[in-house]
Amino acid sequence: MKVLVINCGSSSLKYQVLDMTNEVLECKGLVERIGMDGSVITHEKTGMDKFKLVVPMEDHKAAIGHVLMAIQDENHGVIKSMDEIGAVGHRVVHAGEKYDKSVLITDEVYKALEECIPLAPLHNPPNLLGIDACKQLMPKTPMVAVFDTAFHQTMPPESYIYAIPYEYYEKHGIRRYGFHGTSHKYVAERAADILNVSLDDLKLITCHLGNGASVSAIKRGKCIDTSMGFTPLEGLVMGTRSGDIDPAIVTYMREVENLDQGKANEILNKKSGVLGISGISSDFRDLEEAAADGNERAMLALKVFAHKVRFYIGAYIAEMNGCDAIVFTAGLGENGIDMRDVICNDLGNLGIKIDVVKNKVRGKETIISREDSKIKVILVPTNEELMIARDTYNIVTGKGVK
Repeated sequence: MKVLVINCGSSSLKYQVLDMTNEVLECKGLVERIGMDGSVITHEKTGMDKFKLVVPMEDHKAAIGHVLMAIQDENHGVIKSMDEIGAVGHRVVHAGEKYDKSVLITDEVYKALEECIPLAPLHNPPNLLGIDACKQLMPKTPMVAVFDTAFHQTMPPESYIYAIPYEYYEKHGIRRYGFHGTSHKYVAERAADILNVSLDDLKLITCHLGNGASVSAIKRGKCIDTSMGFTPLEGLVMGTRSGDIDPAIVTYMREVENLDQGKANEILNKKSGVLGISGISSDFRDLEEAAADGNERAMLALKVFAHKVRFYIGAYIAEMNGCDAIVFTAGLGENGIDMRDVICNDLGNLGIKIDVVKNKVRGKETIISREDSKIKVILVPTNEELMIARDTYNIVTGKGVK
């Protein structure tokens, strides 16, 4: 069976086609500037050069129409007709407490996702637009929703309840939800395979470190805590997000700067993090280059980021009463040789010893800890699209999802 994976943003759309008989990626692409001037689709068939097509796309239906044409293109396509697509897997950011695993999209499921829009007003609406467009263009093809929040639904109440009046949880669903769940689940499963140990017998800490970043504690295959919270703003310092701060800072900022609520949210989400500290960039490569040239604020931004990751690693080792392996993934986690080294430095008393030579690797599945390290350190490139395709395939074929 071939599965089409769709990941819709407000003005962009990522897609892949995978043959699930052998889990091979056949093509992938990106649509940008949907509903804007200069909308463009970039398509890449595996083993061939990319091609770009600038064409007006007024909405997501038009964008997905061009995706379907691209995957059926005589020269660059991977199917001859849409009958070859057995199912569509949709990335959906937020399912609230409604779903703890991926599900077949029905009218009832669709309604539930609409009800979650207040929890993810920037993400769920475009996700639903992608579902709408596919339903119109592929009405007979089964579709599956795969949620960023689902993997974290195994957290116990002490991990997800905030110390505010309980009625706000009951009335408005204000609690920790966590995000990047598809990535954390994928790399945890791969780490178990690499260690040749059942996931049910492991205590893992997975570090998804990119422009958005989060850390999760996974005990016997279940997430018991994660750093992101009610929104993706909580937790680690990130590219442009503040991460954990004293909540009174928000009120104080608004008063002293005479800011409205929208502006304060914009500052915390888009102008903070390592960008806010450094004043240079949210890209860690730029910061490392500036730090090498002696820029003190770039150095500080990198140190603050590493400090916060170490903070969560230590906390989760304590919370799980031990740890078998730490897993690094996502853009910085997979490629940040120096950052991995800094994070793991001075953690020897916790049983973490990184191998300087083994660590000199980017984007490759490998163990990078020393032989005498009690806690293994593993590098696993994430593959959220494959995880979405797997869940979609398993649901449609009746195998179910763990």
